[in-house]
Amino acid sequence: MKPVALISWNVNGIRAAERKGFLDFLATSKYDVVAVQETKVHNIAQLSPALVQPEGYNSYWDCCETKKGYSGVATFSKLIPEKIKTDFGNNILTAEGRMIETHFANFIFLNIYFPNGGASPARLAYKLEFYQEFVAYLKKLKKLGKPIIFTGDVNTAHEEIDLARPKQNEKVSGFMRVERDWLDEFAKIGFVDTFRFKHPETVKYSWWDQKTAARERNVGWRIDYFYVSTDLVDNIKRAAILDEVYGSDHAPILLELEF
Repeated sequence: MKPVALISWNVNGIRAAERKGFLDFLATSKYDVVAVQETKVHNIAQLSPALVQPEGYNSYWDCCETKKGYSGVATFSKLIPEKIKTDFGNNILTAEGRMIETHFANFIFLNIYFPNGGASPARLAYKLEFYQEFVAYLKKLKKLGKPIIFTGDVNTAHEEIDLARPKQNEKVSGFMRVERDWLDEFAKIGFVDTFRFKHPETVKYSWWDQKTAARERNVGWRIDYFYVSTDLVDNIKRAAILDEVYGSDHAPILLELEF
């Protein structure tokens, strides 16, 4: 069996993350694929060569071309993909630079930054539409018959165990029932939340509000996920939240598989 180690991390600005040691994180890691969200990159010409092509990794980018300093995802990979996709047609999945699909030998990998619905009713509607389109896309992708992993900042805590103050946040975007129902939908179509699968009762968070110094008090939310299709459940070796790693308001999350 060969292990494969995957990381997902909302870096809250890749250039800020670079200043805080992101390249050292890559250089000293043994991770095969590192997916980052919220890069806030309009064009990769803005970036240092070391960030575009880190030693030992190939990088693949999807930028928000319509709004500077917003959204964006990147996948750094030691594995060579057979196919890379960022164009999902003229729809919400392609807009705002939110998704990269890479096909590897053993699985299809989706790196996604789901919209935040907190700014306005219109953005909540946008977020719910994104969930709907994404679930429809997953159903189509499953027809290829290949195992699927999707990861990223999902921007929703699923159950009460996944945030420090559930009762106070029931009407707040990120824990509204209408949002959580879409995470239920992932399970219905055959996907498993790997952290909760490995740690059914563990209370651990992946995001903390910087404005209120919530990380120091561990008043957080678990909104970053690795999901795998059910045909990969037996391959799961480890799922973790690396909350000892700083550099963003999110912690990196880890998934280790064996093939």
